[in-house]
Amino acid sequence: MSGTYLGMPAFPQAAHEAVNDRVLRGNLRHATHTIRAKRARAVAELSDWDALREAGRRIKDHTLRHLDRYLLRLEEAVTAAGGTVHWAADAEEANRIVTDLVKATGETEVVKVKSMATQEIGLNEALEAEGIRAYETDLAELIVQLGKDRPSHILVPAIHRNRGEIRDIFRREMSQWGRPAPDDLTDTPAELAEAARLHLREKFLRAKVGISGANFMVAETGTLVVVESEGNGRMCLTLPETLISVVGIEKIVPTWQDLEVFLQTLPRSSTAERMNPYTSTWTGTSDTDGPRTFHLVLLDNGRTDTLADDVGRQALRCIRCSACLNVCPVYERAGGHAYGSVYPGPIGAILSPQLRGTASAIDASLPYASSLCGACYEVCPVAIDIPEVLVHLRERVVEGGEAVREGNKVLLKPAKGHAAERAAMRAARWAFAHPAALRTGQRLASRSRRFHPRTLPGPGRAWSATRDLPAVPAEPFRDWWQRTNGGKDDTK
Repeated sequence: MSGTYLGMPAFPQAAHEAVNDRVLRGNLRHATHTIRAKRARAVAELSDWDALREAGRRIKDHTLRHLDRYLLRLEEAVTAAGGTVHWAADAEEANRIVTDLVKATGETEVVKVKSMATQEIGLNEALEAEGIRAYETDLAELIVQLGKDRPSHILVPAIHRNRGEIRDIFRREMSQWGRPAPDDLTDTPAELAEAARLHLREKFLRAKVGISGANFMVAETGTLVVVESEGNGRMCLTLPETLISVVGIEKIVPTWQDLEVFLQTLPRSSTAERMNPYTSTWTGTSDTDGPRTFHLVLLDNGRTDTLADDVGRQALRCIRCSACLNVCPVYERAGGHAYGSVYPGPIGAILSPQLRGTASAIDASLPYASSLCGACYEVCPVAIDIPEVLVHLRERVVEGGEAVREGNKVLLKPAKGHAAERAAMRAARWAFAHPAALRTGQRLASRSRRFHPRTLPGPGRAWSATRDLPAVPAEPFRDWWQRTNGGKDDTK
């Protein structure tokens, strides 16, 4: 990735500041509870949801195992349909490709349909540096852009804003970007949406270049798919003369039949809808409809490095539904900005450290931004075992070890600040490898239990301030089992 947000502290510090913001916590609590309740009802309507979930997992795993073959098939199909395929190894290369393509048209403005890949590489900033202004057209992305803010949610980037804040942003900033907001604008959703529609309409009608991402790419036909709820995507994809799509290489599926599975699971997991109001598909170019020129930029930017990790690669199954964010108790309280990445929440905690590496303080802290409650795994429509990957990445942070960075095997050094954790884990490993020592330690703990403190000392005091330390039993389980013949002779 292009790097963390400038000046972002590690997750613990950023989260500490966020949880003290009562307005933010109120906004997040209301939004996440509403979305996840609707999702639960939508999912309950399908008797074969578990089968769809398993099908999605298998399709994604199969595709990732044969990613090279399907990407080449996609390139052939896109080229045959009149499009041009570009390969970008990293953010810098992707930004250069897109910037050169826009400059070749002679245009200085582009309209964008929401794309996390372009946010990941910092495309808007790269275009601005070359004198090109990019206009976000998704309502939530527009709010973020006008407010000089950062996205805090995968599906609802402005989830941290309430209606009053949005009204104030529109009144203050819209005139600097184009058509101003009405003087008498209120905070009712209908008026806010109408102000955004009028503001954006002139940009849709004027823009000659559109930039998009894609939810899926179909290898057999070279078709790209965008699902959305507002219609802005349809405008971006059909009105401009030139369309440039920047898509991560993991977004590919082999066939149209495979796409059927995800068009059922994605809308129910994200917006709690049976189907998306707008499902746009395009294959190359046509002389009679849509853009005359189409470019597809296939983005790696750490994805093949992630693919090399047997445990971590399952993060590439993600279809960006955001269900894991809406059930996560940590995200609900800390919000998306604390993660210092365009990918917040549980999926961001496992995806960002793999795409960017764990060298920075914030990336090393992200695997710990979780209670490991497992709620994220339960709602994931492609069955990503996020807790498993979190524990795997924690081990990498603490112990170091082999990893793949930029296509090369490297030996990572243990992160700073984890010496006590390493010592504790090594001691535990030694104890479990020596049964006699473990048994002796258990007996000593039981016999000295009256002297055990009720709270932990030092840094552990913060943990035990809100938790009761588990009581040590009167005797170890092994001793009880032997004494009672497995419970058969227990008279208690």
